[in-house]
Amino acid sequence: MISVCTLWEEVTYKMNPKQFLVVGGAVLLLLGVLGLILPGGQILGSDWYLTMGENVAHLVLGVVALAAAYTLDAKLQKMLVTVVGVVAVFFGVYGFMVAGQPALNTFGVANLETPYDNILHLAVGAWAFYAAYAGGKTIGAK
Repeated sequence: MISVCTLWEEVTYKMNPKQFLVVGGAVLLLLGVLGLILPGGQILGSDWYLTMGENVAHLVLGVVALAAAYTLDAKLQKMLVTVVGVVAVFFGVYGFMVAGQPALNTFGVANLETPYDNILHLAVGAWAFYAAYAGGKTIGAK
């Protein structure tokens, strides 16, 4: 029987690109669906909401991540996760630059309206880089 501590170590210390794509893809799909079904796309009330552009992006990226997890080889998964890290950090930093501007402040299709968005994107970027370069070896990747 596996203990909670052992499971936590596996998740936190052994994350690899394939696991990142599976977990991240599932989370993106969940966010996309929640954004579509919650009134006004409000995740945390009016403080944190998702626009239609964000919902579509989350759904598409979630499907792409899950497909990549099961179709790409380990080397391509690592490259993709690295790109995700770069893009996530970009949007995290960019969000602080456009904070306070009118809605749809991100290329006219989405809104990075609160520090929550920016911090979350920076955390995802750090997680992606960790999974790509410091995490565990991908086992069973195609």
